[in-house]
This record gives sequence, C-alpha cells and structure tokens, in this order.
Amino acid sequence: MARLKTIFFGTPEISVPYLELLHELTDVQLVVTQADKPRGRGMVVTPCPVKTRALQLGLPVRSPEKLKDIFEEVQDTSFELGVAVAFGKIFRPDFLALPKLGIINVHFSLLPLLRGAAPVQHSLFQNFKTTGISVFWIAPGMDDGPLLLQKEIPVDPADNAETLFTKLIPLGLAGLGEAIAQIEKGQITKTEQVGQPTFAPMISKEDAFLNFQTMTAEEIHHKVRGLACGPKPRTTLCLNGKKELLQILRTELPTNSYTCQESAGAILSVESKKGFLVKCKQGNIWITEVHPAGKKPMSAAAFANGRGLKPAEGVFVCND
Repeated sequence: MARLKTIFFGTPEISVPYLELLHELTDVQLVVTQADKPRGRGMVVTPCPVKTRALQLGLPVRSPEKLKDIFEEVQDTSFELGVAVAFGKIFRPDFLALPKLGIINVHFSLLPLLRGAAPVQHSLFQNFKTTGISVFWIAPGMDDGPLLLQKEIPVDPADNAETLFTKLIPLGLAGLGEAIAQIEKGQITKTEQVGQPTFAPMISKEDAFLNFQTMTAEEIHHKVRGLACGPKPRTTLCLNGKKELLQILRTELPTNSYTCQESAGAILSVESKKGFLVKCKQGNIWITEVHPAGKKPMSAAAFANGRGLKPAEGVFVCND
C-alpha cells in the first residue's frame, strides 16, 4: 500500500516531534516553515527548529515570508494531505484547496474553547480543570473548522505551562497518529464544533506585568502558572525609595486566611522557608521563586534575605 503523501507546516520546537512522526508515518513531500529570523543575543539570522530538523531528515524545506510566495510550488507538488502544528500563518482559501484531502491541524485545546495562538497559557490563566487536544480540518476562519478527533486530560492544580505542554505534546502525537490511520483507511470524519467559542490570543510582554493593586491573588497565581514558558511574569519592587524589576517565577495561594489593613502590594510576612506574602486587590499570595534582573533565578526566601525585606516597614510591591 502506497504511503500517504503529505506536506508539513510548522515552526517552533513544539512542532518538531510532529514532523518526526509524520516523517515516520507518511511520505513527506515538503516542509514549510516561517522565514528565518534574527535570534539570540547576537540577533543572528537563524532557521527555526522545524527547518533545522527537516534538513537533518533530508526533507526539502521552504521558509517564505508569505505563503503566496510558494503557492505555485506547492500547487505543483504531488501531495494528498497537509498537516499543520503551530505554524503561525493563516491559510488562504485557495491554499486550503490544494491538497485533495485538505489540511489538518493539531491544536492544544478542546475546540471551540481557546481558539488562537496561546491555548495552553490561557487554559491556566482561567484555571481550567480539564483540557486536551483537537485534530481538526483547517477552514478559512480561525480554528473554526470541523473536528476529526479530540482527546481530553485533567489539569493538575500544580501544573504550569511547562508541565502542561509535556502532557499535551504526547497526547497530540497520539491524536495525529490516530488521525493519519483513519485517513489512510478512508474514515474521514468532519464533525462541526459545538458550543460557544472562546479565544486565546498571543501574549505580549505587556500582558505579563503583574499588578497587585488590580489583580486578585488567584488571578496572579494562575497568570504565573500560565507564563512559565514566557514571557515571564514581572512586577516592580519598591524598597527604600529604589525600584527594581523582578520576575515572579512561582507562587502559592495561602492555606490560611490573613487579614490586615495594609494596602494592596504591601509585603505582609517574610518566612525563611517560604518566601514573602504580598497583599493583592483581593486575598494574599506567597511569592516563592523570583528572578532578579542580572541575577540567576532564586528562592524568594533567599532574595528576601539578601534585600533585607521585612513586613510593615514601608516595603511594598508596586506597578508603575
């Protein structure tokens, strides 16, 4: 039996295992990624992870600035199915019409929930109890095409973006493997998405700023969980009239209530084995791991000791 002929569309590191699986299961005719970009401190123009791996596998790769730049080449390529994972570009209707079977996408949410570029992060921002992956047929709209299959998993309260990705990537690989097997057997299902869609837009550095005056303790905790892979959540520490930018890497919600008259942003308690407790718009939150500018990440307790942080002495966290 002849193997399915495919084209893979993907860009970041998360897409690499999917390219490898597709290479194993099908006859990959072409790999398409986003254009090479300046990366790292030296801003050297470098290929993306998918392009690097595709070249290692001996696969032909194209990295156009715009998809229309390779439309004719793709049109002339003999392939039956497109597979996209974190590609990062929108397919025009004429491009979607090129493969006989269409183009499928592996998306890291249970569609129609969290359509968009950052579903894993937003699932944590919103404290989802369950999430999963969707393999769906790409349509002209944003992540609104019919479903081929879905797989669901629980979200652990201790999960952050990093740990949740480690669970969803293999789940998505299993889903893609099942999808390819079904398509090869001619079992092509297209089930319309049902329910009210929600959205997960791309996250900017501005979105990562933590404002203790306007955010509740739970909102801050879940934002820190969701931003574990970046952009890192940050705030400004004001101490003795000096301001210091501080990344907040880990937090905990208190198990005991703590009432006080301090303003939001004030440091309420410092513990040698815990870190420091900060008052929020509503509730309080333990900061347990931080990354000061120009330093290595460290426990919040070590940071507090080094800065001499103490409660009720005019020390507070501000956001201006």
